[in-house]
Amino acid sequence: MSSPARPPSLIARPLMFWAGVALTCAGVGQHVWMFVDSRSMGFHMAMMGMSGVMWAAMAAIVVGVVVSGCAVVQSPGSAGAGASVPGGSSQAHRRRLIGVLSFALMVDQMKPATLAFIQPGMRDEFQLSAAEISWLPTVALSGTVLGSLVGGRSADRIGRRATILIASLLFLGTTVCGAMPTFGGILVMCALMGMAAGGMLPVVYALMTESLPPGRRAAVMVLQAGLTTTGGYMAASGLASLLIPLTGWRVLWFAQLPLVLILIALNRWIPESAAFTAQRARSGHVRASALFKHPQTTRTLVVSGYALAWGLVYWGFITFLPSQLEASHEGGMSAATLLFLSSLLSIPTCVVAAWLYKRWSAKGTMVLYAALTVAALLVLAAVGMDGSEPVLLTAVILLFAGTAGVIALIGPYTAEIFPLAIRGTAGGWAAAVGKSGGAFGPPLIALVLSAPGGMRTAALLVALPMAVAGGAVALRGSDPRTAEASPGDSVRLEAELDALVRGEAVAVERADPKAPPTGGNGGGARP
Repeated sequence: MSSPARPPSLIARPLMFWAGVALTCAGVGQHVWMFVDSRSMGFHMAMMGMSGVMWAAMAAIVVGVVVSGCAVVQSPGSAGAGASVPGGSSQAHRRRLIGVLSFALMVDQMKPATLAFIQPGMRDEFQLSAAEISWLPTVALSGTVLGSLVGGRSADRIGRRATILIASLLFLGTTVCGAMPTFGGILVMCALMGMAAGGMLPVVYALMTESLPPGRRAAVMVLQAGLTTTGGYMAASGLASLLIPLTGWRVLWFAQLPLVLILIALNRWIPESAAFTAQRARSGHVRASALFKHPQTTRTLVVSGYALAWGLVYWGFITFLPSQLEASHEGGMSAATLLFLSSLLSIPTCVVAAWLYKRWSAKGTMVLYAALTVAALLVLAAVGMDGSEPVLLTAVILLFAGTAGVIALIGPYTAEIFPLAIRGTAGGWAAAVGKSGGAFGPPLIALVLSAPGGMRTAALLVALPMAVAGGAVALRGSDPRTAEASPGDSVRLEAELDALVRGEAVAVERADPKAPPTGGNGGGARP
C-alpha cells in the first residue's frame, strides 16, 4: 500500500531556509553575548571597537539572511510557491491569517517606533550633537522609503509570502544594532531595519486583500492598520519604560528578538494568495511604470497626493508640535502627554474609520479624515501656540484623530483600488511617498519656523496640500465598492493591463504561439 502524498512545502527549499535561519541566529547570539558581557561597563560598548569575533558574527548573519532569502524564492512554474494552508478557505484559517499578519504589522511598527526611545541614551553614550543624532531617524526613514519601493515591487515579482519572510529575516539580522560599538554601524543597521519595515507594510495589505472575502475585508484592514500602529508604539514604549532603566537603550533591540523569531516560526500560517499564484503563471508581467500609464495614472496621483499630505503633517508639523507647545506653555502640556494622546486616540479613531469605510463610503471616509486634519490645522493657525489651553488641546486631539485615520485608510484603500498585477507595487509606492515626508518635512518646517508667523505659517503650509489631497479623492478617487458592484469594469481594466503585459512579453509569445492568451481578470483583481 503506497503512502499518501505529502503536501507541497510552503518554502521552496526548507532545509536551506532553516539552515540560514540557524546561521543568522548564531551570529545574532554572539552579539547578544557581547552585550551581556559589557554589563561591567554599564552596557556601554562605544569604546569596544569591532573585534574579529564580531566581524565573523556579522558575516554569519549576512550569509544566513542571503541563504534563507534565496530559499523562499521559487520559480513561477513551481507548485510549492503557491501552496495554500490546508483549509485555507475556512473561517478559522482566515482568522488565523488575520492574527498572524496583525502580529507581523505590530512587529513592523515597533522597529521605527523604537528610534524615539533610544536617541537620548545613544546621544549620551556616543557624545553626539543634536545635528549628529538627527541622522538616525533620517537614515532609518530613508531606508523605509527604499524598502517600500523594493518590497512592493518584490511582492509582485516573487510573491507576497516570500517578501514578508525576507523582511522578517532582515528584522532578525538587524537586531544586532544593539551591539554596534560605532555610530556608523548603528546607522547602517537602522537603514537595513528601515528597508525591512518599509517593505513589510504594503505587502501585508496586498495579501489581506487577496485572502479575505470582500464583505468584511475593508473594515478588518482599516482596523488592522490603525490598531497595529498603536500596538507597535505602545509595545515599544512599554519595553522602553521597563528595560532602559535597567540595562540602557541597547537592550530594546535585543528585546524584540523573541518576537521576530515567533514571526518566522509562524510562517506556516502565511500562505501565498491563490490570486497571485494564478496571475504569476501567465507568460508576462506588468512593469512598475504601469502605475503612470492609463488607466492607472489618476489613481496613482490621487493616492500619492493623499500619502504625501499625510507625510508632511505627521513627519513635518507634528514632529515640532510637542517642543513648540512646551515652549509656549511651561508647566502645561508635555511631549509625553501628546504622545500618549496620539496613541490612545488612535484606537477609537480607527474603529470609527473602519465602520465608516465599510458602512458608508471609502472615498467619503478618506475625505472626512482629511477634512478633520485640515480643520485642526486651521484652528492652530488661527490661535497659534499662545492660545488658551482648552482650545489647543481640542485642536491637538482633532489633529491626532485625523492623521491616525488618514494613515489607517491609505494602505487598505490603495490595495483595494489597484489591480492584482501591480497591487504590491502601488502599495509600496504609496508607502514610500508618505514616508518621504520624513526626509524633507522636518527641514522644511524648521525653515518655516524661523520665518515670521512660526507655527501658524507652518500649520497653513501643511493644511493646503491636505485640503488639495482630500479634494482630489472626492473628485477623482476610485471607490472600491463601485468596482465590486460593476464586475464589467474590473474585466475591462484587467484587459487593459493585459495589453501592457502582451506589449512587454512579445518575445515570450513569439517563442510559444500556442500559449494561452493573457486575458482574464487575474484571479480576482479589481480596479
